Amino acid sequence: MQIRLPRPARLPRRRAAALATAAVVLAGAGTWTAVASDGEPAVHREDTVMTMPGATIDTSFFTAPGTERRPAVLLGHGFGGSKDDVRAQAEDLARSGYAVLTWSARGFGASTGRIGLNDPAYEVKDVSRLIDWLARRPEVRLDRAGDPRVGVTGASYGGAISLLAAGYDRRVDAIAPRITYWNLADALFPDGVFKKLWAGIFFSTGATTTPVTPPRPPAQEEPPGQGEPPGGTPAEGAATPGTGTARGAATPEGGPAGGPGAGACGRFQDVLCAMYERVAVAGKPDAAARELLAQRSPSAVGHRIKVPALIVQGQSDSLFPLAHADAMATALRGNGAPVAVDWIAGGHDGGDGETERVEARITTWFDRHLKKDTGTDTGPAFRVSRTGGVDSTDGQARLRGATADRYPGLRGGDRTLDLTPRTPLTFRNPAGASPPAISAVPGLGGGLSQLSSLGVGLSLDFPGQHARFETRPLTETLRVTGTPTVRVKVTSDTGEAVLFGKVYDVGPGGRQQVLPAQLVAPVRVDDARGGKEVRLTLPAIDHEVEAGHRLSLVLAATDLGYASPAAPATYTVTATSGLSVPTAPTVRTQAAGLPWWVWGLPAAGALIAAALLLTARRRTTAPAPDPALADVPLTISGLTKRYAGASDRYAVRDLSFRVDKGQVLGLLGPNGAGKTTTLRMLMGLITPDDGEIRVFGHAIRPGAPVLSRVGAFVEGAGFLPHLSGRENLELYWRATGRPAADAHIDEALEIAGLGEALARAVRTYSQGMRQRLAIAQAMLGLPDLLILDEPTNGLDPPQIREMRDVMIRYAAGGRTVIVSSHLLSEVEQSCTHLVVMDRGRLIQAGPVAEITGAGDTLLVTTDGEVPEPLVEKVGALPGVGSVARAEGGLLVRLDGATAAGLIAELVRLDVPVTGVGPHRRLEDAFLTLIGGGSA
Repeated sequence: MQIRLPRPARLPRRRAAALATAAVVLAGAGTWTAVASDGEPAVHREDTVMTMPGATIDTSFFTAPGTERRPAVLLGHGFGGSKDDVRAQAEDLARSGYAVLTWSARGFGASTGRIGLNDPAYEVKDVSRLIDWLARRPEVRLDRAGDPRVGVTGASYGGAISLLAAGYDRRVDAIAPRITYWNLADALFPDGVFKKLWAGIFFSTGATTTPVTPPRPPAQEEPPGQGEPPGGTPAEGAATPGTGTARGAATPEGGPAGGPGAGACGRFQDVLCAMYERVAVAGKPDAAARELLAQRSPSAVGHRIKVPALIVQGQSDSLFPLAHADAMATALRGNGAPVAVDWIAGGHDGGDGETERVEARITTWFDRHLKKDTGTDTGPAFRVSRTGGVDSTDGQARLRGATADRYPGLRGGDRTLDLTPRTPLTFRNPAGASPPAISAVPGLGGGLSQLSSLGVGLSLDFPGQHARFETRPLTETLRVTGTPTVRVKVTSDTGEAVLFGKVYDVGPGGRQQVLPAQLVAPVRVDDARGGKEVRLTLPAIDHEVEAGHRLSLVLAATDLGYASPAAPATYTVTATSGLSVPTAPTVRTQAAGLPWWVWGLPAAGALIAAALLLTARRRTTAPAPDPALADVPLTISGLTKRYAGASDRYAVRDLSFRVDKGQVLGLLGPNGAGKTTTLRMLMGLITPDDGEIRVFGHAIRPGAPVLSRVGAFVEGAGFLPHLSGRENLELYWRATGRPAADAHIDEALEIAGLGEALARAVRTYSQGMRQRLAIAQAMLGLPDLLILDEPTNGLDPPQIREMRDVMIRYAAGGRTVIVSSHLLSEVEQSCTHLVVMDRGRLIQAGPVAEITGAGDTLLVTTDGEVPEPLVEKVGALPGVGSVARAEGGLLVRLDGATAAGLIAELVRLDVPVTGVGPHRRLEDAFLTLIGGGSA
């Protein structure tokens, strides 16, 4: 698994920079030229395999034409990836006047060796050797002999190496780390609690990483590996040439690089394998485990990092949360280094990585600090991306930047809110720590955290397993920016307690509950048998709480992402202070922001999956099953849903229809017709005000077991781009907690028709392949009823045809498909039946052929445009249901009148008729049914 920032699709300029096909093989290296089709400079790429102690490192060197020397940039990749992942950014930097060197770290891509998690003796020393190599290149500007002008940047794993390089090698001149860690021990063992899901992802990634050893070319570059700063003196704490050791480095028995994989831990050093297995079995870290990871972290050399740093961190990140960026900024500013901090919308849990904006800012950062261009604007000292509403044209969120001329930290402008009750609350840690509460699911939570900024959320706290304290409703809107804190007294009958703190945004009446960014803060409390007071620092967030809402502090005994004590225990918790929330008053939202296309609901599939997980565990009283409907996939009777706070405004009103086995039903209607509300009620996500929904005879309620027979796909799914298609589906199914044998992955994949692509990383998939994989995800478990909302969004015509075939194949097995789509021509070709809605009501339901039938809708062609008053007269004729303008004339739906009678009336009204005939297109029939609206 690759733990790095997902890259959204490039803008057209990036797509235009396609590679030319010519290649020339040189002794020891390959060279290619990337030619931009839009007139930008060509980029030359030179591939070289370098020999390092215990490994061969695969590199690429990018330069644009020119004889002048230029600053260099080292560009690292994310965990589980390779140099190929950063190629587009490397070419852009080369065109911007930099010499760019990318490389695959030990154990990844085509590089050999063992993964040391940025071991100073190996991975960090490799970077110093790469700097040595750059110093000998004629393209690279030197500050002095052996000292190139060089910056380092990268995301996640590559972000950490940029910080470590600056701490161990004084030749590094500027850095731009992205979504990375300051102390890896704090990331995986926060406050002494084992972050088991993310740790498992790390080590399962190394276990499955099997880099291909590249063929040894006739002559290889072999840098001397000095890693020395100017004057030949090693940097303070740096590895000494020839010794293979450094501060915090692995000892020889720790598993130096080289050699075959190490059993269950794959390419990891043995010392790391042993540490992980020890902690995973114990369920909590020991001092040796913390020390091992801390030694390999930037924090170990933080006091030596004194170069300009642009720190980019993700708000949607349960792996490396914002506190890591805060620790970086605090340390580097304390060293006197120029620092800027940028909180992006995305992160390791998904969401929008704002790639184009961030990479452009990194370029300007290097322009200022490497090229020494004093006229370059590097942006504000602090920026945070905030959701600025939803674009009504496409339903997507807009991002707006909020800025300050100084980084505010995580505390500032504190406001204390009283909490109730002030009396002790008692709850249980269940035996085996199961079932666990749910907050973030690694890699699947990005869409949920993005949705939280729009007032949509999903989380689960089991009754009897948590304590809840609440504030009064707010009298004015409150923007929380930073880390809320609270003091609590904790008592445990076992003497040990592990708690998970989180702050919910709760709407009026408690009906809407949002967990900002889906984040929790774990805390381990020892010596708690007699009661112990602790200060709990909650997750750093940027979240707006509306007036009338309350904040709710929840302390849970369990969380899906972490290890909790297996022994049952009773906890008693008292809030001894109010909830202190930072407001960062110096941070101001821009008056107008650019409309960045943000996320398109990338993890809505995860939202539905988590909802199904909830329903498997919650139970509510429901009417008895109807045996007469046991074989009917769906019946809806008198379904009604009012708008919130309205007694006479309806989203859905008195809706009734039935769907039988084997049907592919198209749900059609203009915007605001009530389609989405109907689907949400069908999936048990919202409750109708009146009427009934039955699936196979069972009434739908939150917790109805029959929902396990329903699969759903809404807009798109959040896949981990570095995993293969099959691995993504397996991870998703494991997250549901259902038996692996029930997944029927092979059957779902066969219907989806992805073939050999299943073994490839999802990042290589076309949009059509991603959509089919998302459909396959919805088909896991082979649900008898499959719900698809806009499954063809973003697809080109061939891909739309493929999606149509997938739906037809699925229904052919006797299952039922309901599809909501605005592409009427595709609905006409793929659906057997239709339900047409308008303004919340049913307009017509039945077979497609019946709705588009010849005797019902007529096309009246006319000699010129018919005046509006005359159109209204035609619509008022007896026996005419509706009239709509169409190209060349009018579409008339008959409701009792005959074609002959209509012609006579048209002549009487002096309508300039040139022809009358049946019209069978669904689009026109749809427009006639809803009176000219739009789908």
